Amino acid sequence: MEPTITPIDATLGATITGIDLADLDDIEWRRVEDAFHEYAALVFPAQNLSAEAQVAFSSRFGDIELLRPDPDHKAVSISNQKPDGDVLKPEEHRYQTLRGNEGWHIDSTYMPLAAKAGVLTAKVVPPTGGETELADMRAAYDALDEDRKARIEDLSAYHSLYESQAKIGHIVETGAGYGYHTKGAPLRPLVRTHPTTGRKSLCIGRHAYRIPGLDDAEAQSLLDDLIEFACQPPRTYTQNWQPGDLMIWDNRCVMHRARPYDFSETRIMQATRIAGDPASELAPTDRDERASGFEPSASNR
Repeated sequence: MEPTITPIDATLGATITGIDLADLDDIEWRRVEDAFHEYAALVFPAQNLSAEAQVAFSSRFGDIELLRPDPDHKAVSISNQKPDGDVLKPEEHRYQTLRGNEGWHIDSTYMPLAAKAGVLTAKVVPPTGGETELADMRAAYDALDEDRKARIEDLSAYHSLYESQAKIGHIVETGAGYGYHTKGAPLRPLVRTHPTTGRKSLCIGRHAYRIPGLDDAEAQSLLDDLIEFACQPPRTYTQNWQPGDLMIWDNRCVMHRARPYDFSETRIMQATRIAGDPASELAPTDRDERASGFEPSASNR
């Protein structure tokens, strides 16, 4: 049976049915890859992939970014449920991390090598809430007026998970787990060009916090305004999960966030993340700059 690709009613995204991701042939894979580049986000209903099958599918896009230090854990559970079956409490570190995910972000921009793509399979979903929302940063850039495009064209922002978690009152100790950078804050252009499609998009999100050349208040105001502008219909899509659904999005041109839900209810997502290509996703950090003799001004720290 031929796969059916149905565009979503937004500037990004398509649903693909009539395909088994655990048993793709070469022709089907090429259709999936082409659709990924065209639509930037793909939804595959009712796939019910095991962790091993999800890793195998994700690996077609590139190397897996480890979400835990153990290399055997290429697929991880993103969940508010603890191993003993209880749900997380507000004072717990993982609870605060999950709440942070409810802010618009791009995965791993706070790491020297940002991710290429994210993959989620729904395992257990709450009765209400807990959706995943996407925003098209290609269409957002295209919709900017020429004055705003000119203003941001040569600007870059530092990205830090310490800073983004601090904004929600979560103070993280250095090296407290995956994702808390220890090599300095990467500096990423606000406007980037996709290495495959050549389209420009915005690189913003909650991890971006400081722009060299602007004072902190002006930088934060600009970043907040860009997020507010970007994350509006028709540039957004909300995935209302059913168990077994799988979604992949292009981290190089899509922002996302988890939607709130009642934390007394269980939500379990099976996650894999594809590592970025160093040629396009590797960024210098503030420590690199200091080592080369550049010292950011006090107003920009």
